[in-house]
Amino acid sequence: MKLLHTMIRVKDIEKSLNFYTKLFDMEISKKKRLDDCWLYFLTDKESGQQIELTFNDETPQGGYEVGSGFGHFAFGVSSMDEFTEKLYSLGYSYLYEPFDLNGKGSKIAFVKDPDGYEIELIEKVNW
Repeated sequence: MKLLHTMIRVKDIEKSLNFYTKLFDMEISKKKRLDDCWLYFLTDKESGQQIELTFNDETPQGGYEVGSGFGHFAFGVSSMDEFTEKLYSLGYSYLYEPFDLNGKGSKIAFVKDPDGYEIELIEKVNW
């Protein structure tokens, strides 16, 4: 068995596509029209993992509620310093600034996407 993708609903597809493609270097691998929505499949170039952004024709005015069941996505970064530079250059900011998780040099941080979904960043240390 293989996990294929995780799906989230988004309010503004252009903002979401910019966030995931520019900040996380994901690429649109497939776009599909259903009766009431567009599906955008974004693939991580390094791992091949996918997320699906669903953009419904009738999106609630205020967007979607993230809810209490969803936790976060997690992405590995090779350098937190380089990621931080890219993050700020694209006009984004941290939800939680990078910090050493366990005193062993592994840094983590969190950002939010345009719809409020949390994303954990883990600096790759000896992966």
